[in-house]
Amino acid sequence: MYDFLNSPFTLRGVTLKNRLVFAPTTLGLSADEAMEKLGRIAKGGAALIILGDVAIEPARGSSLFEENGFMMYQKLITHIHEFGALAAAQLHMSDSDIKGMMKYMPDIKAGRYSPNQLRALLNDLTADYITSMPIDRIKTIIKQFGEAAKLAQKAGFDIIQIHGDRMCGSMSSSIYNHRIDEYGGSPENRARFACEAIMAVREAVPDMPIDYKLAIRQENPHYGNAGVLESELAVFVPLLEAAGADAFHVALANHSDLSDTIPPLNHPYFKTEGCFLKFCDEVRELSDKPLCGVGRLTHPDMIEKQLSEGRIQLAAMSRQLLADDQWLNKVNAGRENEIHYCMACNKKCLGGMQAHQGTRCIYDKTEIFS
Repeated sequence: MYDFLNSPFTLRGVTLKNRLVFAPTTLGLSADEAMEKLGRIAKGGAALIILGDVAIEPARGSSLFEENGFMMYQKLITHIHEFGALAAAQLHMSDSDIKGMMKYMPDIKAGRYSPNQLRALLNDLTADYITSMPIDRIKTIIKQFGEAAKLAQKAGFDIIQIHGDRMCGSMSSSIYNHRIDEYGGSPENRARFACEAIMAVREAVPDMPIDYKLAIRQENPHYGNAGVLESELAVFVPLLEAAGADAFHVALANHSDLSDTIPPLNHPYFKTEGCFLKFCDEVRELSDKPLCGVGRLTHPDMIEKQLSEGRIQLAAMSRQLLADDQWLNKVNAGRENEIHYCMACNKKCLGGMQAHQGTRCIYDKTEIFS
């Protein structure tokens, strides 16, 4: 009944057993909890699990560059592979100006800022941070993308995803990038950092698939601050392809309210299922590369239709698989009436993340697995 959803898909010689992807998600859980949760998602039928925010430079506790972090990723990848799923590393470089935040630390420690206020503070510092970054620092970061890719391959990752938000997105954005050198100004120049990051990864791991998370900024109404303006896609997409991107994971750009990129049911604009698929349509006009759609994908009939019509080639979920990690198993067993569908309430997923309690779900305390 769901022939397209269950059909294999091959990207640069790497074959996914079906079209279901667990989207990169900040879990905020202990290593053991994350292992258990991602293992259940893999066991539930997802073909690919994208591990979000894999740092491209040494970072305490979870870096490929540190022995403990490397071993943690190896263990997690092995666990995912045991259930027939593949693992992708979302290579990420932060664009947060940590030094610039130091003056706010007393108030932050005192709890005088809400999570949204703290996020706004970070975003407000981004433009100066990106615009004033020395060229030698930029070149070092680009090189680190390649070094991290080599380590990801050594750890056992199957696919590399380059995070097109964070620093790649802020470098791409005319809102944050006010540079007057070869990395700023025109769309072609603002695309340079992302393209060089892709090229560094391609040179480091020539046979691995590279997926680029293409963060798109919308105007009228305005949503997202980093990433690529819709009207600039015609410049960015061909350049990203030429640099070596094999596929695009298409989403709304970040650096505004998290409830825009993780929209609740009452969002003023992105409230419908498949709310970001219109961006896939815009990219499809410019590229024949595989597209992974994301954004409130929950119902199998709707997803099958998008896949069968070629609108997308892969379907990514986060909240829905947090709500019911056995989603695909239940779909294929004809037990759709037993699926716990995500209600887009954002209470325990986004809410839990913002409260530093871990990304969870309102269904977690119920017996939803059988």
